[in-house]
Amino acid sequence: MRERVSQHEIDSYQENGFVVINDFLDAKELGTWRETVFKAVEDRAGVKMPGSMTKTGEDDGINADADYYGKVFDQIINLWQTDAGVKDLILDQRIGRIAADLAEVDGIRPWHDQALFKRPWANPTAWHVDSPFWSFHHRKALSIWIALDDATVENGSLFFVPGSHKHTTFENYGIGKNMDAIFDHYPNLKTVNPVSAPLKAGSCTFHNGLCIHGAGPNMTARPRRAMTCAFMPDGSTFNGIKNILTEDYVKTLKIGDMLNNEGQNPLIYHRTQE
Repeated sequence: MRERVSQHEIDSYQENGFVVINDFLDAKELGTWRETVFKAVEDRAGVKMPGSMTKTGEDDGINADADYYGKVFDQIINLWQTDAGVKDLILDQRIGRIAADLAEVDGIRPWHDQALFKRPWANPTAWHVDSPFWSFHHRKALSIWIALDDATVENGSLFFVPGSHKHTTFENYGIGKNMDAIFDHYPNLKTVNPVSAPLKAGSCTFHNGLCIHGAGPNMTARPRRAMTCAFMPDGSTFNGIKNILTEDYVKTLKIGDMLNNEGQNPLIYHRTQE
């Protein structure tokens, strides 16, 4: 596994809002990630997240058209909380260090992981922004997206709108069906040429939570599977949005409270650990 990023990669990330890291995992590590994640997904039996009985493809109260959005991808959240093997992968200090270096923050906590599996012939993932969905507002939050299969333009690789993270806000415009819907809210970005990010299995991207991104449909008879994790800078505070937090935990919070519960968002890296 890559353990550090170069200054060039940090600068590129800061400028564009995303960076591609080829061969992030070696062949043996990729095998471990695939075996571990695939088993954890199978064991979850379609349940989207701990503490909920909603299954992937069902109406989750966020997207009104469950049939359409259920065919965008299978989304299984916080596998690290229900599978010891995934926990070891996601809470790896080396990933936390890279996330902190790219974001230029002192400490990093996982917000949530997601297995994102596009089935054969899956619908596209329209342009969207991640951070407005989350229970904290931080312009330096970011995500890792690891390709467990080769991610190609044909099967639904990611696309990014470079530099968009400098212009977007925490207003939640959702994820629509129409690819151009986001530009109703950010018309100044409509003419920016997007960048495609096809990846070999084992490679990854990191992207800022405010960077506009999406993915095409899967136009093949094979799945396109990825493992992702959103990271929250240490010191982030609750903004009143429930998102993936449990009802019981939300009841203990008020807006402005620190999100530092080690059971929910453990500190996986801090510069004082160096």
